[in-house]
Amino acid sequence: MAGDSKVHTFEEVSKHNETKDCWLIIDGKVYDVTPFMDDHPGGDEVLLAVTGKDATNDFEDVGHSDAAREQMEKFYIGEIDASSVPAKRAYIPPQQAPYNHDKTADFVIKILQFLVPLLILALAFVVRHYTKVE
Repeated sequence: MAGDSKVHTFEEVSKHNETKDCWLIIDGKVYDVTPFMDDHPGGDEVLLAVTGKDATNDFEDVGHSDAAREQMEKFYIGEIDASSVPAKRAYIPPQQAPYNHDKTADFVIKILQFLVPLLILALAFVVRHYTKVE
């Protein structure tokens, strides 16, 4: 592998997040992919989207070929200081307000208060219409 095997901090790597200066972290290694931005088959947006984080999962999810993995070697510039990488946060779903049965019951009562008189009127109209004596 090329490079000087320097140990980089996460903070340092995350500053390199532009098309003209782009570093990635993959499998604990740091890669300066700036020269590859124009040649990446997925476009530079794909690479820029994974700056500032550990891009290992994103890289593996794509299923890169052995040739792509070999090509990475020329962009290797060192290792990441694992102690400087922020811990991954677990997903915490947003808290939902508890279901309010009283509100639902109030809504149903209001609807019924509106609909029942209409139904009675409609029934009266139908009965009157069909029971007319001629």
